[in-house]
Amino acid sequence: VRLVESGGGVVQAGGSLRLSCVASGYTDNSDYMAWFRQAPGKEREGVAAIDGDGMVIYAESVKGRFTISKDKAKNTLYLQMNALQPEDTAMYYCAAGGHVVPIATMIEVDYRYWGQGTQVTVSS
Repeated sequence: VRLVESGGGVVQAGGSLRLSCVASGYTDNSDYMAWFRQAPGKEREGVAAIDGDGMVIYAESVKGRFTISKDKAKNTLYLQMNALQPEDTAMYYCAAGGHVVPIATMIEVDYRYWGQGTQVTVSS
């Protein structure tokens, strides 16, 4: 299983980015997937998750600004990020659960597969 993120970059506050995560060697559309992020000096935190039926959950800090979605035909997970703020600056990671638990969560240990991350930097 390989997860490859892309779409990160440098953007001004108020701007938008769309992250993508292509999954290869992994076509289990019933599984849950998520985006996590880790800012310098901070622990990794869950941002958004989606299950095989399309049910989504978000961290309070990104509700109303970020949207997680999945294109099952392309095996690609997305994170549309709008109204970005400097506190959104972090390395963003894609993760696939591998059915560690029965439902989508935003808990690191519930995810078996991880990408290498893509950097998002928001300037003020």
